[in-house]
Amino acid sequence: MITTASDDILIPWPRNRFLQGLTALFASVWLAGAIAPLYRFDWFLENLLVFITAAVLAGFHRTRPLSDLSWLLIALFLTLHTVGAHYTYAETPPGFWLRDALSLDRNHYDRIVHFTFGLLIVYPAREMLLRFAGAGRRLGGFAAFTIIATASAVYEIIEWIVAAIVSPQAALAYLGTQGDVFDAQKDSALAIAGAAIGLALHARFAGRNKAK
Repeated sequence: MITTASDDILIPWPRNRFLQGLTALFASVWLAGAIAPLYRFDWFLENLLVFITAAVLAGFHRTRPLSDLSWLLIALFLTLHTVGAHYTYAETPPGFWLRDALSLDRNHYDRIVHFTFGLLIVYPAREMLLRFAGAGRRLGGFAAFTIIATASAVYEIIEWIVAAIVSPQAALAYLGTQGDVFDAQKDSALAIAGAAIGLALHARFAGRNKAK
């Protein structure tokens, strides 16, 4: 059984086989994605997020360990991002498969990842607030929701600034707008919707567990 946000006792890294295996699995996916990416410079820009996140989470885990479930959700999101970084979000094969299967007008892989950012990361964000900031359940959920919404908007701004300053020529591939002038707004809206659904699912399952 993996630990969740409601568990009081967490297994430290040296004895946590689940977390060690999860780290090894993600490292394998990341190394595979680092081999011959479609656009090397775009891959590097996209992986700045992974480098920063990994460094912050590694330091955070020493003094503020999260549950296994939170780490699993984080790893799932980073895996989706790693796939997008390898191909660029606008050219990922899964996005083309979905486009062809549903007769869509574009590759929507970037939309999926932004949605899953809210859906998957709202749980770890809420757990941090509950465990280490002393937030109540309702306040923790609301604060986690606002963190996701803010992080999504800030990421779009940072993405634009980095693309404009570092490589204006590669900006379109990096931003992955695919000609949609409202791409940033739609991405943020999907992240917010994902966070709302994630909180609703957590509340539903938590209610079931209490009933048992």
